[in-house]
Amino acid sequence: MNEPLFQPDDFARLDDSPDDLFYGEPRKVVHIDAAACAAVADFLHDAVPPEAEVLDLLSSWRSHWPPELAKRRLAGLGLNAEEMADNPDLDDIVVHDVNAVPRLPFGDASFDAAIITVSIQYLTQPVAVFRDVHRVLRAGGLFAVIYSNRMFPTKAVAIWRRLNNRQHGDLIAAYFREAGGFVDLEARDCSPPFPPGSDPLYVVMARKALS
Repeated sequence: MNEPLFQPDDFARLDDSPDDLFYGEPRKVVHIDAAACAAVADFLHDAVPPEAEVLDLLSSWRSHWPPELAKRRLAGLGLNAEEMADNPDLDDIVVHDVNAVPRLPFGDASFDAAIITVSIQYLTQPVAVFRDVHRVLRAGGLFAVIYSNRMFPTKAVAIWRRLNNRQHGDLIAAYFREAGGFVDLEARDCSPPFPPGSDPLYVVMARKALS
C-alpha cells in the first residue's frame, strides 16, 4: 500500500484556534510590496480572459485586479466582510471558512477562472479545496495560485513553514496532482526585476480538463 503523500501534522498551525476569531478583526494590509502587487496585476492581465467570471478565493480588501481587464464578475470569498466590502474590484462578497467547510458555496461550473493570492499557506485542507475549485470551474478554466515569502506565521501550516520558495511551488503542484482533474500544470517566476530587492512572486497554475 502506498504511503499517504501528506500527514495530518503537515497542516498543524502554531495558532489552531478557529479562523473566524483570528480574521474577525479587519486587517487592511497586503503581504507584498507595491512592485509585487503590480506583478500580480500584470499576471492576471495576461492569464485571465476578458469578460470572465472569476473567483477570488481567500479574498480580502485588495484583489490587485488590472483596471484595463474587463470582467463579467469577480466574486470574493473570504472571512472578513468588512475587508471585502472595501475591495473596489469585487462584485460579490461571500463569507465562508474553507478550512472548516472545504465545499465552496457555488454551483458546478460557475467560474471561468479562480485565483488564490498570497494565501495558499493558510489552507489546512488544501487538496479538498482544490477538488472543489475544480468542481466550480468550467471546462478549461484556469486555477492560479500566486504566492510569495510573506505570511502570518502563526496561521501558516507546518509544511509551508518548513519549505523554501522552490519547494513551495512543488508543494502546490502536489496539491493539484492529488486533487485530480487538472491539466497543463505550470510554474512561473513572476518576481519584479525593479526596484532591486522587491518581494518575490511566483505562480503555480493549471486548467480544468476539457473532459
